[in-house]
Amino acid sequence: MSTYEKMAFHLETERLVMRPWAESDAPEFCALLAERGKGTPPVERIRAAIAGFLTATEETGIALLPILRRDEGDFIGYCGLIVGRTTLEEPEIAYELFRRVHGRGYATEAAAAVLDAAAATGRKRLWSTVGTWNAPSLRVLEKLGFERDRVSTEENGEVAWLTRALPR
Repeated sequence: MSTYEKMAFHLETERLVMRPWAESDAPEFCALLAERGKGTPPVERIRAAIAGFLTATEETGIALLPILRRDEGDFIGYCGLIVGRTTLEEPEIAYELFRRVHGRGYATEAAAAVLDAAAATGRKRLWSTVGTWNAPSLRVLEKLGFERDRVSTEENGEVAWLTRALPR
Protein backbone atom coordinates (compact mmCIF):
# COMPACT_ATOMS: atom_id res chain seq x y z
CA MET A 1 0.00 0.00 0.00
CA SER A 2 1.17 3.51 -0.79
CA THR A 3 2.59 5.71 1.93
CA TYR A 4 1.24 8.77 0.12
CA GLU A 5 -2.00 10.63 0.68
CA LYS A 6 -4.63 10.39 -2.04
CA MET A 7 -4.53 13.19 -4.57
CA ALA A 8 -7.44 15.63 -4.49
CA PHE A 9 -9.82 14.62 -7.28
CA HIS A 10 -11.66 17.95 -7.43
CA LEU A 11 -9.42 20.90 -8.31
CA GLU A 12 -10.47 24.44 -9.09
CA THR A 13 -8.56 27.41 -10.39
CA GLU A 14 -9.64 30.90 -11.35
CA ARG A 15 -10.88 29.72 -14.77
CA LEU A 16 -10.99 25.93 -14.59
CA VAL A 17 -12.62 23.00 -12.82
CA MET A 18 -11.12 19.52 -12.79
CA ARG A 19 -13.15 16.61 -11.49
CA PRO A 20 -13.39 12.82 -11.87
CA TRP A 21 -14.36 11.37 -15.24
CA ALA A 22 -17.99 10.70 -16.11
CA GLU A 23 -19.31 8.47 -18.87
CA SER A 24 -20.81 11.62 -20.42
CA ASP A 25 -17.24 12.86 -21.10
CA ALA A 26 -16.71 10.10 -23.70
CA PRO A 27 -17.89 11.95 -26.85
CA GLU A 28 -15.76 15.04 -26.15
CA PHE A 29 -12.80 12.86 -25.16
CA CYS A 30 -13.18 11.04 -28.52
CA ALA A 31 -13.10 14.40 -30.31
CA LEU A 32 -9.95 15.43 -28.43
CA LEU A 33 -8.19 12.18 -29.29
CA ALA A 34 -9.23 12.60 -32.95
CA GLU A 35 -7.14 15.78 -33.06
CA ARG A 36 -4.06 13.55 -32.90
CA GLY A 37 -4.75 12.75 -36.56
CA LYS A 38 -5.28 9.00 -36.23
CA GLY A 39 -9.06 8.96 -36.62
CA THR A 40 -11.84 9.13 -34.06
CA PRO A 41 -11.83 6.23 -31.61
CA PRO A 42 -15.12 4.40 -31.05
CA VAL A 43 -17.06 5.95 -28.17
CA GLU A 44 -17.52 2.54 -26.53
CA ARG A 45 -13.74 2.08 -26.38
CA ILE A 46 -13.41 5.50 -24.76
CA ARG A 47 -16.17 4.69 -22.24
CA ALA A 48 -14.15 1.60 -21.33
CA ALA A 49 -11.01 3.74 -21.02
CA ILE A 50 -12.85 6.12 -18.68
CA ALA A 51 -13.93 3.15 -16.54
CA GLY A 52 -10.26 2.11 -16.48
CA PHE A 53 -9.19 5.60 -15.39
CA LEU A 54 -11.67 5.48 -12.50
CA THR A 55 -10.46 2.04 -11.41
CA ALA A 56 -6.82 3.13 -11.63
CA THR A 57 -7.61 6.22 -9.56
CA GLU A 58 -9.09 4.05 -6.81
CA GLU A 59 -6.08 1.71 -6.89
CA THR A 60 -3.31 4.32 -7.09
CA GLY A 61 -4.69 7.42 -5.37
CA ILE A 62 -3.64 9.59 -8.33
CA ALA A 63 -5.81 10.77 -11.20
CA LEU A 64 -5.97 12.10 -14.71
CA LEU A 65 -8.87 14.58 -14.60
CA PRO A 66 -11.05 16.21 -17.25
CA ILE A 67 -10.65 19.99 -17.51
CA LEU A 68 -13.75 22.16 -17.87
CA ARG A 69 -13.81 25.92 -18.24
CA ARG A 70 -15.58 27.35 -15.21
CA ASP A 71 -17.70 29.96 -17.03
CA GLU A 72 -18.50 28.00 -20.19
CA GLY A 73 -18.75 24.58 -18.53
CA ASP A 74 -17.23 22.92 -21.60
CA PHE A 75 -14.74 20.04 -21.67
CA ILE A 76 -11.41 21.33 -23.02
CA GLY A 77 -9.00 18.51 -22.20
CA TYR A 78 -7.42 16.64 -19.33
CA CYS A 79 -4.59 17.03 -16.86
CA GLY A 80 -3.34 14.95 -13.98
CA LEU A 81 -0.92 12.35 -12.72
CA ILE A 82 -0.25 8.99 -14.34
CA VAL A 83 2.28 6.21 -13.83
CA GLY A 84 3.13 6.36 -17.55
CA ARG A 85 6.84 5.72 -18.11
CA THR A 86 7.70 6.29 -14.44
CA THR A 87 6.49 5.05 -11.03
CA LEU A 88 3.67 5.63 -8.57
CA GLU A 89 6.21 7.17 -6.19
CA GLU A 90 7.36 9.64 -8.86
CA PRO A 91 4.46 9.85 -11.33
CA GLU A 92 4.24 11.80 -14.56
CA ILE A 93 2.16 14.90 -15.07
CA ALA A 94 0.18 14.63 -18.30
CA TYR A 95 -2.10 17.04 -20.13
CA GLU A 96 -3.76 17.49 -23.50
CA LEU A 97 -6.14 20.23 -24.60
CA PHE A 98 -8.21 20.92 -27.68
CA ARG A 99 -6.30 23.02 -30.24
CA ARG A 100 -9.08 25.63 -30.14
CA VAL A 101 -8.03 26.58 -26.59
CA HIS A 102 -4.25 26.50 -27.06
CA GLY A 103 -2.32 29.66 -26.26
CA ARG A 104 -4.62 30.86 -23.47
CA GLY A 105 -2.67 29.57 -20.47
CA TYR A 106 -5.14 26.80 -19.62
CA ALA A 107 -2.51 24.02 -19.66
CA THR A 108 -0.22 25.99 -17.35
CA GLU A 109 -3.12 26.83 -15.02
CA ALA A 110 -4.37 23.22 -14.85
CA ALA A 111 -0.88 21.76 -14.44
CA ALA A 112 -0.04 24.21 -11.63
CA ALA A 113 -3.13 23.00 -9.75
CA VAL A 114 -2.06 19.39 -10.30
CA LEU A 115 1.46 20.22 -9.03
CA ASP A 116 -0.06 21.57 -5.82
CA ALA A 117 -2.25 18.46 -5.51
CA ALA A 118 0.79 16.22 -6.06
CA ALA A 119 2.79 18.06 -3.40
CA ALA A 120 -0.10 17.59 -0.95
CA THR A 121 0.21 13.79 -1.38
CA GLY A 122 3.72 13.91 0.11
CA ARG A 123 5.54 13.07 -3.10
CA LYS A 124 8.98 14.57 -3.61
CA ARG A 125 9.29 14.68 -7.40
CA LEU A 126 7.28 14.52 -10.63
CA TRP A 127 8.29 13.63 -14.16
CA SER A 128 7.01 14.58 -17.56
CA THR A 129 7.83 13.02 -20.90
CA VAL A 130 7.19 15.10 -24.01
CA GLY A 131 8.14 14.79 -27.65
CA THR A 132 11.03 17.17 -28.33
CA TRP A 133 9.01 18.56 -31.27
CA ASN A 134 6.26 19.77 -28.88
CA ALA A 135 7.60 23.27 -28.12
CA PRO A 136 4.32 24.58 -26.58
CA SER A 137 4.18 21.72 -24.07
CA LEU A 138 7.86 22.14 -23.25
CA ARG A 139 7.20 25.86 -22.57
CA VAL A 140 4.38 24.96 -20.16
CA LEU A 141 6.71 22.66 -18.25
CA GLU A 142 9.48 25.28 -18.21
CA LYS A 143 7.05 27.84 -16.73
CA LEU A 144 6.22 25.32 -14.01
CA GLY A 145 9.86 24.78 -13.07
CA PHE A 146 10.53 21.44 -14.77
CA GLU A 147 14.11 20.82 -15.86
CA ARG A 148 15.35 18.54 -18.61
CA ASP A 149 16.88 15.32 -17.30
CA ARG A 150 17.57 13.46 -20.53
CA VAL A 151 16.35 12.68 -24.05
CA SER A 152 15.49 9.19 -25.27
CA THR A 153 14.73 7.95 -28.76
CA GLU A 154 11.49 6.06 -29.11
CA GLU A 155 9.34 4.67 -31.91
CA ASN A 156 7.73 8.09 -32.57
CA GLY A 157 10.92 10.14 -32.22
CA GLU A 158 12.85 11.89 -29.48
CA VAL A 159 11.29 12.23 -26.03
CA ALA A 160 12.45 14.77 -23.47
CA TRP A 161 12.34 13.57 -19.86
CA LEU A 162 11.82 16.45 -17.45
CA THR A 163 11.63 16.48 -13.67
CA ARG A 164 10.57 18.83 -10.92
CA ALA A 165 11.10 18.63 -7.18
CA LEU A 166 7.96 19.28 -5.13
CA PRO A 167 7.85 21.47 -2.04
CA ARG A 168 7.41 19.68 1.26
